[in-house]
Amino acid sequence: MMLSSLQKISALIGNTPVVELNMPGVSLFTKLEYRNYSGSIKDRAAFSILSNAIRSGRINSDTLIVESSSGNFAIALARICKDLGLRFIPVIDPNINRENEAMLRLFTDRVVKVEREDSTGGYLLTRIETVKELCAQYPNSFWTNQYDNPDNFKGYYNTLGKEICDRFEHLDYMFIAVSSCGTISGISQKVKEKFPDITIVAVDIEGSVIFNIPPQKRYVSGLGSSKVPSILEHAIIDEIMIVSHEELVAGCHELVRDQNIFAGASSGAVYAAIKNYFASHAIQGTPVTLFCCADRGDSYINNVYDKKWVNNMMEKLSTIKA
Repeated sequence: MMLSSLQKISALIGNTPVVELNMPGVSLFTKLEYRNYSGSIKDRAAFSILSNAIRSGRINSDTLIVESSSGNFAIALARICKDLGLRFIPVIDPNINRENEAMLRLFTDRVVKVEREDSTGGYLLTRIETVKELCAQYPNSFWTNQYDNPDNFKGYYNTLGKEICDRFEHLDYMFIAVSSCGTISGISQKVKEKFPDITIVAVDIEGSVIFNIPPQKRYVSGLGSSKVPSILEHAIIDEIMIVSHEELVAGCHELVRDQNIFAGASSGAVYAAIKNYFASHAIQGTPVTLFCCADRGDSYINNVYDKKWVNNMMEKLSTIKA
């Protein structure tokens, strides 16, 4: 039963459109990953992890799925698990967008919300502790573990990476947002096989510890991490760019204003990074450049796209940086 359901879901994930954007001096393209099944790039990782675990026998019809996520990965799991008839408990935190929380409560029977900050000032480590407690409480449980499960990055290698290679005859740059690091690990491995000279630029946000930067409170979900994901070791990264919260917000609004693309926080961060990069580097010719719009802007309408929320965030950041 689950195998036939997997086939139906598989047909709804991937083969997302590529559109060309207008940016002087750059041949810029974006792949609209928000056109996936549940609305984000995370469908690829969630499906890869679940389908491989089902086929290997680690998940059966009575298994409880557990994951720490306040964003797109949890939503992808919720939608796929519902189609597969599997129980799923997402472990979330107060930074979750209220739209995402409402969706998770709609598509699952139980949501666990942690309230205690961890040693980094975030909630990820507390969420992971809670996941482990739930797994100990339910013997037939499966932690998808997006930060350490190799099926995460393999899902991107086998699908998104392949689609990019099939679509382009030449690529000079690819800018990729990092969080669990499955996307950058899978894509970088695959595209480097066809385009060995491509420059892979990882885009992270201030306060994230992925690239050994001191932790700081982050106000936007979907980008960065409070731990270094083990699957990062599979990524092939040429350069790293760290964007500020201010640049992320500006990037989101500029995507709407200049490109008519309504995308989420990580897309705005990457767009800002691309603009900053080519403004500060003397590049010969017109580099062919690609990034992914990982999700839609709907979930960020009450924060990144809300003037009052942005002003409040800026005041808090100015206090921290003073």
